[in-house]
Amino acid sequence: MALELEQFDPGPGAAPVGHFPEILSDASLSIDAAYLHVPFCFHKCHYCDFYSIVDTGDRQARFVDRIEDELRTMAGRIDGAIGAVFLGGGTPTLLEPELLGRLLEAVGEHLPLEAGVEWTVEANPETIDEEVASRLAQGGVNRISIGCQSFRPRLLEVLERHHDPDNVARAIDRLRSAGIDAFNLDLIHGIPGSTFDEWCLDLEDALALEPEHLSCYGLQYEPNTPLTKKLELGRIERLDEDLEADMYEHTCSRLGAAGFRHYEISNWSRPGAECRHNLVYWRSGNWLAFGPSASGHVDGTRWKNVPRLTDWLDSGPGTPVVDLERVDASARVGEHLMLELRLREGITRQRLDELLGRSDPDGRRRAVIEDALSTGLMLRESDCLRLSDRGVLLADSLLSELI
Repeated sequence: MALELEQFDPGPGAAPVGHFPEILSDASLSIDAAYLHVPFCFHKCHYCDFYSIVDTGDRQARFVDRIEDELRTMAGRIDGAIGAVFLGGGTPTLLEPELLGRLLEAVGEHLPLEAGVEWTVEANPETIDEEVASRLAQGGVNRISIGCQSFRPRLLEVLERHHDPDNVARAIDRLRSAGIDAFNLDLIHGIPGSTFDEWCLDLEDALALEPEHLSCYGLQYEPNTPLTKKLELGRIERLDEDLEADMYEHTCSRLGAAGFRHYEISNWSRPGAECRHNLVYWRSGNWLAFGPSASGHVDGTRWKNVPRLTDWLDSGPGTPVVDLERVDASARVGEHLMLELRLREGITRQRLDELLGRSDPDGRRRAVIEDALSTGLMLRESDCLRLSDRGVLLADSLLSELI
């Protein structure tokens, strides 16, 4: 979820309700991060519900021109420097190398970036050749998130994920040669038909590549995806819940033994290598959104850009927004609790009292927390409230009660 996960499609009937940045005030904006969505893919994976289209190569130049316009509209509007930039998709590295270089140059030109900015680009291993690796490094990118999902070809086939597992290592070698040393590898457990031993092998194959960050997600059956339709038709079966739990618990123990810190429910890193961009999401910071389908948030105002590439290309220079919400105090508190408790460090007692003091007039949220403490799903440790190991396994349902 990124959180490379905030894209959505409101359907063909949705109409823009305004334009960014006009939906915000004229005041300078304090921004922690920026997300840019590149929708092009060479194939639509069957589990993916992010907005993406199969690339025909004829709209890439217009896309880069248009996103440069979006970036230009923000020049001078941002107060301070941005600490994290994330290019997601889709497959950003599917852009032609010259266009990829232009896009990266535009980010550096129009956004005020910290000297030590974390600059991440998502990549499919098939798209990383020497030229692309060089363009990324020259453009300022210092972190790559590679979609591995699995190193077992038969499981990639289940996901309709089209890449050769051996190309992951080749891509990393090319990126390291170009000067990029920070990597995240995405893995998915719970794939239909997979076994515990196969998941163990996937973890070992990933560790052998010496990444500094691993994102290990349980497979989600998102509405209206081909994978979910196969499930509904009985063509595939969900993995047994106990087996999925065993896979997750093995992930925790194996990565811990390998020196990785489990800092968020689905994310592990070497000490100090946590994903700064995703921490902005989990800590309810402010981020800007560029490109079709991307979502942004500033001080309780959330918006989602029009998700259809043609509509997005034909508008400008501001970004058409199809969904706009100014979150009230109670909803903001619920979101803070839900997101911050995903972090394994939890929430300090002071922070918890501050949030509940803002909005919990009937004591409902405090009652949920006390019940979770009594059943062992939450723990109080070192003046912090956090999920227990058992609570992590039930996090989705538990944290939703705090919304």
